[in-house]
Amino acid sequence: MDIFLRNIDPVAMQKVDALAKENGMSRQQFLKEQFEVLAFFDEQVEREKRLEAIIEQNIEMMKQCAISIEKMNDIIYELMGDVEE
Repeated sequence: MDIFLRNIDPVAMQKVDALAKENGMSRQQFLKEQFEVLAFFDEQVEREKRLEAIIEQNIEMMKQCAISIEKMNDIIYELMGDVEE
């Protein structure tokens, strides 16, 4: 699908051209990629939020597991101490 833009600020166009050149792309290629990134930006942000929530849940679960392991270690040391006496 084609898109035609009119009345673009010349300074903005120079900036776009410079960015495209820095990335080794043509203006068309650069603008196409930027347009596609913009089109899916909200979805990407939503995915990142879900991922952050999952990571936070995992961190909390790992903390709980560490506490449980410490308690089990304490019990094992107590039992081993009883055996040695």
